[in-house]
Amino acid sequence: MENSDQIQFREDLKIRLRQFVLDLIDACKNLPKSEEATIIKRQLLRSGSSVYANYRAANRARSKAEFFSKLCIVVEEADETEMWLDLLIHSNISNSQETINLYNESLEILKIMVTIRKRSKG
Repeated sequence: MENSDQIQFREDLKIRLRQFVLDLIDACKNLPKSEEATIIKRQLLRSGSSVYANYRAANRARSKAEFFSKLCIVVEEADETEMWLDLLIHSNISNSQETINLYNESLEILKIMVTIRKRSKG
């Protein structure tokens, strides 16, 4: 049985992930209308929203194995999201403070998810 701190942590993280996706959506609205930006924008929104969706799914897992499996997907998608943001910045498509802040948040989310995955394996 989970304690209230664990339940609160999961709820807080869901809210944080939802906000991250909403912030990605807003940032994507400000990207240039170039072909390169459009391709990255689509990939970024897919991977970023997948982090949120799969984290929610992991929390509804029917077993520890299913939870771990879903969490592995979350880590992969979080890593991909970080990569797309990195490309936006280093390609100079968007190196705004907004994009840099999203990149930093994506790194934090990735670290959190990797830690949760490590602890759940154990």
